[in-house]
Amino acid sequence: MPYSGVLNRYRSYLEIPVHTATVTLLEGDTPLIPMPRLVEALGGGFELWVKFEGLNPTGSFKDRGMTIAVGEATGRRVKAVICASTGNTAASAAAYAARAGMRCVVLIPQGKVAAGKLAGAIAYGAQVIQVEGSFDDALDLVIKISQKHPIALVNSLNPYRLEGQKTAAFEICDLLGSAPELLCLPVGNAGNITSYWMGFKQYHALKNTGLPQILGVQAAGSAPLVLGHPVDHPETVATAIRIGRPARGEQALQAAEESGGKIIAVSDDEILAMQRQLASEGVWVEPASAAGLAGLAAEARAGRKVPEGWRVVAICTGHGLKDPDIIARSMPSPTVLPPEFGALEEAIIRN
Repeated sequence: MPYSGVLNRYRSYLEIPVHTATVTLLEGDTPLIPMPRLVEALGGGFELWVKFEGLNPTGSFKDRGMTIAVGEATGRRVKAVICASTGNTAASAAAYAARAGMRCVVLIPQGKVAAGKLAGAIAYGAQVIQVEGSFDDALDLVIKISQKHPIALVNSLNPYRLEGQKTAAFEICDLLGSAPELLCLPVGNAGNITSYWMGFKQYHALKNTGLPQILGVQAAGSAPLVLGHPVDHPETVATAIRIGRPARGEQALQAAEESGGKIIAVSDDEILAMQRQLASEGVWVEPASAAGLAGLAAEARAGRKVPEGWRVVAICTGHGLKDPDIIARSMPSPTVLPPEFGALEEAIIRN
């Protein structure tokens, strides 16, 4: 039977209204990619897989939740959806709204969204509005307008977003046969870490799959959950997690504590170094997606290595094509040669 998206595959596990319609782009079913060279670089002795959510239809994990949020709104015959976004939510909301034949409005913070993500929202037909302020300012506005007018809010404050996103935890357990001992992932608005913990707890209660420790990782310039207070002007190259007031912050801290894990911060340099290391094994992710593994590497450098025999899953939330600016700015110009065999041989064989 062909794969049919997270709603049809896991509907019986989702706490959603019966009116929720199927609005799918065949999201989910993303692979667990083994990373043996990275394991060796981190000291060896454990197994490591990347759950590459960048292979979802719009290039990020947001599609898992958006199929449910837009499907629920469709079932209520809502005609428009709205979100605030640093990029990935915008593209996903626009795509699923287009699939459902709905209007989509996206608010973005001024100058803080990667071009690849903004282009996606526009390509799918969203009305994009730039707010002279932060993501948090934009989120406050979309909350207020959705409370006053019949327009569905599809940020992660929408509980059906989390219901869809928790299916990634189900997939991990289905593929491995149980939960891994450790899950590491980036933390921005904190909906994803919250939804993973929801999913693992639910599957464990139903199927005795076990529970992982969770290592959540923020960028040092945007680390309110590590600092213990909001960050008014968050700054990081990892645009997807450049959020100073996480909407699901309390739930994220609770998830980390309940799992016996923690939330830490790493520098932009550590994030970009891990992005390059992942690419060296053939997995190109946007900078924010490398944060979870950057945190794992930071723990190893501090002497807190992964215990022998543990299975580790790292969540890489978005494809590198979503935010290619860092690579584009730093890449060297290609070598220019005349169309002659001798010149090519000199360049790649004799040098």
